[in-house]
Amino acid sequence: MAKVLKYKITPHIQLILFHLGLGLGIYSFRSFSKLYLALVVLYFLLIVFIRGNRKDEVLYAAAYITGFEVFSRMTGGAITYEFAKYAVIMFLGVGMFYRGFHRGSWPFVLFLLLLFPGIILSAINLNYGSELFKAISFNLSGPTCLAISALYCYQRKVPWRRMVEILTYIVYPLIGMTVYLFLYTPDLRDVLTSTESNFQASGGFGPNQVATVLGLGMFVLFTRLLIINHRFLNLIDLALLGFLSYRAIVTFSRGGVLTAAVCAGIFLIIYFVRASTKDKAVTIPKLSLIGGLLVITWLASSFFTGGFIDKRYLNQDAAGREQEDLSTGRLELINSELEEFYAYPLTGIGVGKMKEVRQERTGKTSATHNEISRLLSEHGLPGLLGLFVLVFTPAVLFLKDGSNPYLLPFIAFWFLTINHSSMRIAAPAFVYGLALLSLYREKKATLHRQPISGQG
Repeated sequence: MAKVLKYKITPHIQLILFHLGLGLGIYSFRSFSKLYLALVVLYFLLIVFIRGNRKDEVLYAAAYITGFEVFSRMTGGAITYEFAKYAVIMFLGVGMFYRGFHRGSWPFVLFLLLLFPGIILSAINLNYGSELFKAISFNLSGPTCLAISALYCYQRKVPWRRMVEILTYIVYPLIGMTVYLFLYTPDLRDVLTSTESNFQASGGFGPNQVATVLGLGMFVLFTRLLIINHRFLNLIDLALLGFLSYRAIVTFSRGGVLTAAVCAGIFLIIYFVRASTKDKAVTIPKLSLIGGLLVITWLASSFFTGGFIDKRYLNQDAAGREQEDLSTGRLELINSELEEFYAYPLTGIGVGKMKEVRQERTGKTSATHNEISRLLSEHGLPGLLGLFVLVFTPAVLFLKDGSNPYLLPFIAFWFLTINHSSMRIAAPAFVYGLALLSLYREKKATLHRQPISGQG
């Protein structure tokens, strides 16, 4: 009992309890969300300036803001729509001012330079009256955030314990958001009329974005369960995994949940390949518990949605009829963007122009859901070269430095997310950067002997 009581007062437990209360507080006073975000930014800036970023405090800041981004948008707290990406860029820029960046990260400088021709073309091609800055900001804040994240993180040496803490800082605000979601729609049956992605079940906000960040939280909690060997902390992480998984599933947006499953599978394979016989023996019972929890979570989701969620994942409508388009219209958008790339392969049509082209041809103002086809259509050959940089640089790093088991799962998260949700949020950009870190184990202490704020 004494051991349990000890862990109840650690910073990690305090932060979990704080964010449970934060979700309730923001639900009760939505206007507090904007003030809270401003306070968070000021707090982390103060910490970074006082400590001089000696322990990568900017990564903690970027992680927390990445986790809070969708919650802030959902509750009207985002200072601007793209604020989280700007904040991540700012913090990591400050971090590079203090600690520089690896000379081997030059491919990401090249990636940034490859974006400029599209900006120039945008200034020429966008219709009169179009908001040039808004179009560029909406479409390029994500790629820029990715490039800055990669510049800061590329082969930066970070201890394992710190990496676990940083990732846990993504989860904390997601706990608050999940509380908010439960309070916003306590009875799902009141808002379900079809098997489409459900805004009311997603806090009145975009289900795709909500499911994506919750899926990221699910993955982080899954990895914590594997690498931290402490019963009390494992039970807490298990409860949080069920908590987040349920709300991710009932958004009816499949992309984030399936992406989390793929990333977890990749991490598990890497973990088992590298783990000792002793670690494997400890992990198998954990996997049984996780599997049982996820089955219960799915059954609960099915029950509380009246079976609609089963039909959603079987690609059926509410009547049980199979739907023709599994991509829910995304393939049509991709094809239209690829047509522009084929027509203008060298230069593309300019940043933000695709939305205008689509509106002129179809009358619809749908924004892209696929970052790859957007880069090709709006940037042409420079966009294609940029994609090569983003794919091959981490591939070479994986072959050269296999110290980071998150590399492949996080690159998978980035790639899958930008294919169903473009770069609407900071998460895929920031996570791409984290994949490039070089991890090492400190000689003193172990994960379970010296609890830290992100681990208990």
